[in-house]
Amino acid sequence: MSGTRHSGGGGGRVGGGVERTIRSLFDDAGVRGWLHVAELDRPSARVVLDPDEPVPMGSVYKIALMAAFCRLADAGRLDPHHRLTLEAADRVAGPTGLSILRDPVTMSLRDLVVQMMSISDNTAAHAVLRAVGTDAVDRMCADLGLPHTRIHGGVVGTYDRLLADTGAGSLDAAMARVADNDTVAPADVYDPAYKASSTPAETARLLRAIWTDEAASPESCAFMRAAMGSQPWTHRLASGFPYDDVAVHGKTGTFGSMRHEAGVVELADGSRYTAVVFTQAARADRKLPRADAVIGAVARVAVEELRRGHGV
Repeated sequence: MSGTRHSGGGGGRVGGGVERTIRSLFDDAGVRGWLHVAELDRPSARVVLDPDEPVPMGSVYKIALMAAFCRLADAGRLDPHHRLTLEAADRVAGPTGLSILRDPVTMSLRDLVVQMMSISDNTAAHAVLRAVGTDAVDRMCADLGLPHTRIHGGVVGTYDRLLADTGAGSLDAAMARVADNDTVAPADVYDPAYKASSTPAETARLLRAIWTDEAASPESCAFMRAAMGSQPWTHRLASGFPYDDVAVHGKTGTFGSMRHEAGVVELADGSRYTAVVFTQAARADRKLPRADAVIGAVARVAVEELRRGHGV
């Protein structure tokens, strides 16, 4: 591993104390961790751990999909108000939203984007991806300088590849296999080359583009920030900042033993930080509260280090 770096002011330095603290937190939680936390308005001030390593990102891919959707809408190539009716046959496996409903549902594309970002609705995300297309997402990533960010068919592509990697006869059987601590998951299951994947640094760059109106029009970027602010989950990134005067806009991602969150933390004094934490647990249990909570804990440590480094 490359080590944790803190860069700020006129130059960078190795932050030995914060490195030890972050590594210790990851170790105590039983996870391998990747991290990129930076000042939003001055990204050279950052705390990072293996920031350029591609990692399967689970539902974090929905941030890039949302940005590509907004770009197409801005260009008049897609009508965000277009309504789709999703039948039972359109359902994609998932624990929330349309994925757990049984009857036809009609929604606008724009509301489907909100569904996929707020409660990580897999069925909504797949419908949006069909409308946007992977080529549009790839073009957006290239335009923003994200060469290692690929969505590979989104959640459906990930599920299809998981079935191939495990040789299981059903998605339930494949998920059960990767969740079995007595079975070694095939190596390709967590290969970023065939899954929706990105690096912490590129994910942070995408977040910064959304918050600085570079990713799309100012109106569309405001929509994206609001969508990420509507996520109800507080067990990961937000757990490190449990205060009413701190706003956390985030998107979680989960795949097998991997738990992630990427977002922006806005403090009461107006300072803002991009925070990207990817993790992979040593155990494959579906419920590992400490693996969730460490995401907020290490982000908090990194933000505090940056604030100390600038005399705040």
